[in-house]
Amino acid sequence: MSKYRTASRVVSRTDEAVKRNFDILFSSLVLILLLSWLIPLIAIIIKLDSKGPVFFKQLRTGKHGRPFYCLKFRSMAPNTDSDHRQATHNDNRVTRVGAFLRKTSLDELPQFINVLLGEMSVVGPRPHMLKHTEDYSQVIDNFMDRHIVMPGITGWAQVSGHRGETTETMAMANRVKADIWYMENWTLLLDLQIVLLTVNCFKGHEKAY
Repeated sequence: MSKYRTASRVVSRTDEAVKRNFDILFSSLVLILLLSWLIPLIAIIIKLDSKGPVFFKQLRTGKHGRPFYCLKFRSMAPNTDSDHRQATHNDNRVTRVGAFLRKTSLDELPQFINVLLGEMSVVGPRPHMLKHTEDYSQVIDNFMDRHIVMPGITGWAQVSGHRGETTETMAMANRVKADIWYMENWTLLLDLQIVLLTVNCFKGHEKAY
């Protein structure tokens, strides 16, 4: 049986298949029951609020370091800084509607399309822009270990408080530590727990901006 290793744990192809089947089932339900009507609604609101496309796509680092286009609802005015500058508190690029979308994490919902395409998982380490992958891989020894698995819409790091802007290297190191813990302790039950904890984020999070 083919296997890959995450630090101290060997994950089987069976585990991968279970996780992938969960991703397909869960994301299909979300797209059919929720996004089939929510995407058109949010699209209209975004277009009424500001000029620019409804969706924002950005190259981010995926499994095994392969780049892919991560989808989001556009939450900023079109700008040239998106590929190297994180959103900050009171960021003047964020639109009025975008501020709400980011605060409630609704801007991330189009990533369920990435999940169906096999580029992301529902749960896993969050994908970073290519510039951040390049920078942090030079200063955090085990940073690239988090790319052994598929990146996720949500993850253990996010529900453990390690989300939002990373102004210090230690903040990213703590996020990487949480990601690796998740990889080493993965079970389907843990994924379900993280999904349930993520629901609280839709109420708003102090680090979501």
